[in-house]
Amino acid sequence: MEKGMMRAMVLEQPGEPLVERLLPIPEPRPDQVLVKVHACGVCRTDLHVVDCELPRPKLPLIPGHEIVGTVVRTGSQVITFRPGDRVGIPWLGYTCGHCPYCASERENLCDHPLFTGYTLDGGYAEYTVADHRYCFRISPDYGDAEGAPLLCAGLIGYRSYRMIAREDRRLGIYGFGAAAHIITQVAHHEGREVFAFTKPGDREGQSFALRLGAVWAGSSTERPPSELDAAIIFAPVGYLLVEALKSTAKGGKVICAGIHMSDIPAFPYCLLWGERSIRSVANLTRRDGEEFLALAPRVPVRTEVEVFPLEEANKALNLLRSGNIQGAAVLTTD
Repeated sequence: MEKGMMRAMVLEQPGEPLVERLLPIPEPRPDQVLVKVHACGVCRTDLHVVDCELPRPKLPLIPGHEIVGTVVRTGSQVITFRPGDRVGIPWLGYTCGHCPYCASERENLCDHPLFTGYTLDGGYAEYTVADHRYCFRISPDYGDAEGAPLLCAGLIGYRSYRMIAREDRRLGIYGFGAAAHIITQVAHHEGREVFAFTKPGDREGQSFALRLGAVWAGSSTERPPSELDAAIIFAPVGYLLVEALKSTAKGGKVICAGIHMSDIPAFPYCLLWGERSIRSVANLTRRDGEEFLALAPRVPVRTEVEVFPLEEANKALNLLRSGNIQGAAVLTTD
């Protein structure tokens, strides 16, 4: 690599493949850290950005928001990290701190946020910069590639999981990808029964779910053997909300965990009646990150990853798009 330059996979036009470029290593501002990226998870949200399903990304853009790396330089205002510290960089990259949502401890709903790998350059590169206030320490229990999925699949999954009540014992999970394989382990650890729903015919995914502790696994259009107390939908497929309502008991909750979902079809009111509720999840808070990253090694959560070199980012995205990744895909730069 040339002095002061780095390799990066760049989105130049939405809907087009990423392009490998040689770019200057960014300079950290006073409130930022410069991080040598070791691993960056490939998240479904990256697909939503690349495939034009999320509007107005920064262009050109370096995607990626499940970043694990080492601090190599700090800005003049940074006191929380030093060179050599290993950090994780998540989706939430900045909040304004003064809008009504920030003022009421709901920074995930900030009116003026910035997001890593969407409106800020992310981790599909050898280096990145990030606001030190939005970085986390990563437990030494996790290697770089194994820790990367915790930064979004884990954090968004955890925020979704926290929305169900302590007494909700039977949990349905629709879409058994990176987030589901993490949260199944948390739910199993806490004594809940997990019912896993996959694409019809996905026997491999169903076996994976059972291996991680699910008590039942089947097609997303099947009814489970018991009514669900709650369901979390990780797949961005609108009709799954209707399927989840059909399987949910009175008083149950359906949590929509994705940042994007296809249109939800009309459904009869009787599916919602009985005090069932529907709720979406938006982004995350730093408190979510601190809580989950402390919990994960206690469970312990074990991530299953498929590793790709940085230059194969398009291959990893295509495999994720076609549903052919078990666990999580991760890019590495080393």
